Amino acid sequence: MSLAGNLKTISFADILQLLSAGKKTGVLQITDANRSKEVAFRDGVIIFASSLNNSEDMLGALLLKRGRLSKDDLERAIVLHKQSGRPLGETLVDMKVFTQDEVAECLKMQIEEIVYNLFSWPAGEFDFKEDEAPRNAPFLLELPTMSVIMEGTRRIDEWVEIQKVMPKDDVLLRMANLPGGESGEVAFTIDEFRLLPLINGERTTPQVIDLSPIGEFPSYRALYKLIVGGYVEGAGLATNVSVTGMENEEEVVLSIIFQLYNNCFWKIRQIVDEVFGKGSIPSSKFINYASSPDYASIATYFPGIEFGSDGSPAFDRFYAAVVKIPAPIRLHSLMSSLETMLTDQLELVFRFVGSRQYRNAVSRVKKEISEPLAARRELVKRYQIDENFYTALHRAERIVKSAIG
Repeated sequence: MSLAGNLKTISFADILQLLSAGKKTGVLQITDANRSKEVAFRDGVIIFASSLNNSEDMLGALLLKRGRLSKDDLERAIVLHKQSGRPLGETLVDMKVFTQDEVAECLKMQIEEIVYNLFSWPAGEFDFKEDEAPRNAPFLLELPTMSVIMEGTRRIDEWVEIQKVMPKDDVLLRMANLPGGESGEVAFTIDEFRLLPLINGERTTPQVIDLSPIGEFPSYRALYKLIVGGYVEGAGLATNVSVTGMENEEEVVLSIIFQLYNNCFWKIRQIVDEVFGKGSIPSSKFINYASSPDYASIATYFPGIEFGSDGSPAFDRFYAAVVKIPAPIRLHSLMSSLETMLTDQLELVFRFVGSRQYRNAVSRVKKEISEPLAARRELVKRYQIDENFYTALHRAERIVKSAIG
């Protein structure tokens, strides 16, 4: 089976579905400019995954966070591992620092984190090598691929909600006063409980996540629930933040809006091109519909919509056009038009290529918004950029459900 390409044109979830449905055995390698990962399959089931650049370092870091391994012991284990050629986990078991079950648990966590992280990659070259065995695999497991797809997709949706609540990266975190109300009784999950000792008013969110023993996404999810529950709050800035006063806030807000919606329009256009072929008559017809006269004055500034473009940013032209709108109604007018454009495009995907590709479009659009929404969270919240975006998605969903009947 020949399966190669770029994640720009086929999502990681779609690749997993193909390999699962075909009950394939082999190794999928995915690389971008800085990273390289491998995921191994047997009969369509995930059995191993590794980050080729630092897999042993990741395992060592996970084990170190367990609190029973000193840096000296880890360094000694790495030396022995390199001398003997035995896997690092087995070396630590030989040293009686960890049991086989503890190492297996950490390796499983490591493999899951590698696989789920790939769902967030917007691009990367992939190549599936059939019947190839994984390299240096000290531990094989079985992760049902369809369950991984469902969990990975759910994490993308959940990550969007988490980002809305997370404080800025330079904000220190502390436990709130009198958590749990007057009774003082609080029921924490195991993951939340493991984070509590790390939240002491002297660490920021990235520092807490880095020290957490439960993996990146579970840590963010646990911290999110602690913040929403009122158990964790900000405790000031980690460092003095210099304010220059020179930043044009409106320009920054408009740049976030532009990147957010252009990413979405570009991804929707790719889906239509994949179905009908780039430059085909149906694809051209879709673009004409999508840039209808109702909002043509705005649509022309989005490479994601503009037919024949390569998607390259054109923010300067967009900004120059938007600032011509009277200031009192500028943002409201712009956001209203963009909501309509996104809703209409998603509806058109449903009409042109059906419900399956509509769901695919919604999933890809959600994946594309993470970076723009995370760029300046305080501005995103203040100007309700995320709320306006989700209004468009909900409107499209209501229209599609109505059409389905």
